Amino acid sequence: MFQTSVLASGSKGNSILIRTESTKILLDAGLSGKKITNFIHNIKLDENKLDGVVVSHEHSDHIRGAGIICRKLNIPLYITKDTYNACKERLGNLPIGVFHFDNGSSFVIGDIEIRAFQSSHDVADGSNFTLIKAGDDTRKLAIATDLGFSSKLMITQLKNSTSIILESNHDVKMLINGSYPPYLKQRIKSKQGHLSNEQAVGVVSQVVHPGLKNLILAHLSEENNLPIKAEKLMRDYLHSINHDLELVVASQYESTKLIDV
Repeated sequence: MFQTSVLASGSKGNSILIRTESTKILLDAGLSGKKITNFIHNIKLDENKLDGVVVSHEHSDHIRGAGIICRKLNIPLYITKDTYNACKERLGNLPIGVFHFDNGSSFVIGDIEIRAFQSSHDVADGSNFTLIKAGDDTRKLAIATDLGFSSKLMITQLKNSTSIILESNHDVKMLINGSYPPYLKQRIKSKQGHLSNEQAVGVVSQVVHPGLKNLILAHLSEENNLPIKAEKLMRDYLHSINHDLELVVASQYESTKLIDV
């Protein structure tokens, strides 16, 4: 067993669950502890079986419930040193401890091997991740959100994945014509901002291969995107190359089903 569910994704909070038979982890915990618990219950799992929380960066929509979950369940937090220093007051006391990892290196939680790599976002030390189950190199989960552009490093890391959770944050026209102030529009469009629907297609075009079986579009903006727009653009591309996979659009308010990586 090697499965994932995007519990929630968007500007109001993000959290992804990854599990094997013996290990369960959260990647980010950007909602209240109660909401995260409810989302876990909604996919028929027990939050008390979690083994750790991994944090990608310090923005509140990724850490809001991290300290609460770690204290409630007596589990450790995994985070880069610079990210921890940027948010340690908001995380609060972590009695089981903090484990620091470095971008460009790998670490292990139970039987899940996690490789962290640099994310281009306006934070102290943003991370994206690939995950495999120990002893099984036939399946690979890649998670790439909160990034402004598709670096060569990111493309290299995403190759050969069997499942990808990828940001598809905004529709460019909706962003330009929307209500956000100019400085915020520029931030979102910048190389330290967020990927557009078109950029997400561009990423997939560079990493798609016959073994890619699941693609989850994540971190959609409620203000500057529509799920139907993100899904149609990606589905049209996949149809144009005759690639059949499970395409899912993650929601801010409803967890995805448990997906076999």
